[in-house]
Amino acid sequence: MLSERLQILIDQERLERLRGAAGERGVSVAQVIRDAIDQAIPADSPARQEALRQVLEAELMPVPDPGELKQQL
Repeated sequence: MLSERLQILIDQERLERLRGAAGERGVSVAQVIRDAIDQAIPADSPARQEALRQVLEAELMPVPDPGELKQQL
């Protein structure tokens, strides 16, 4: 849930680019700005990124078929 307000001053050219991007994507200018922030400053911490790397590089392990797995659970 969004709860914080931020006010910034920008020039006309940037505002036009924001409005254009918002119109092309069918979202609000505010959403374009939020997405740009998320792209420029990712929320993932280095520790989380390292954990993901380890998971993706882990060796595959055998997994039983769904029926056998259900019995084990």
